[in-house]
Amino acid sequence: MTDHAALSFRKMHGLGNDFVVLDARDHPLDLTPAMTRAIADRRTGIGCDQLVVIEAARSTLSDAWMSLWNADGSQTSACGNATRCVAWLLMEQGGGDRVVIETKAGLLDAERRGPKLIAVDMGPARLDWREIPVAKPVDTLNMGIGVGALHNPVGVSMGNPHAVFFVDDVAAIDLAALGPVLEHHDFFPERANIEAAQVLGPDRIRMRVWERGTGITSACGTGACATLVAAARRGLTGRKADVILDGGTLTIEWLPDDHVLMTGPVALVAEGKLDSSLWE
Repeated sequence: MTDHAALSFRKMHGLGNDFVVLDARDHPLDLTPAMTRAIADRRTGIGCDQLVVIEAARSTLSDAWMSLWNADGSQTSACGNATRCVAWLLMEQGGGDRVVIETKAGLLDAERRGPKLIAVDMGPARLDWREIPVAKPVDTLNMGIGVGALHNPVGVSMGNPHAVFFVDDVAAIDLAALGPVLEHHDFFPERANIEAAQVLGPDRIRMRVWERGTGITSACGTGACATLVAAARRGLTGRKADVILDGGTLTIEWLPDDHVLMTGPVALVAEGKLDSSLWE
């Protein structure tokens, strides 16, 4: 890593789903899983659900590349709340109201909808069993697996794998116990994000999430997108709904072209410097 002792960071969050954001556009960073875990540690580091790295654009169609690291040091391809945070930063720096962010999941278009309100086109929902992926051919509308009170999920990929379980009372689900079992289930060769969702009406869903590589978080943008798609596929809601998470509400719309539009707030908490003693 270049210049350990002078590494600037920003602490941001979207509905409490929190991130340490590093800007590597001018000075590339050689991150390791151990460094990521040290920074993400809530007792001895800065603390975050994910570490986000902004890198120079790799395509002429984008403004920047975004890399994502989970708190356990593993990498992931997509994060809706982080995308909104990075989009806001890029808009503030560039002075415009639209940006395109490049990720492993593809190009994501974002636009400003208010002072700290950002809408992101998260791309198309992927519904084939091979795209999620799962271990064997299955109808992703009714995948059949389950543990305890969570059973028969809907499978959706938003660039990362999701299993959405519909329940009568989301508050009664012991997500801390069931989430890690399902995340690591043999059915999910790349593990999975686990959502427990309760439909409150045709345009309102209450959702809690166990995030792959992180655990319970107060919000998950891709999880909210997957949950709305899953609910619409089952005929439980329309194609637009407010998804109410522990940290607040995201508005999700499954567009006619099958892209999923996510709108929600961002917050900048702090800016500072990371000392290399954190990981050495």
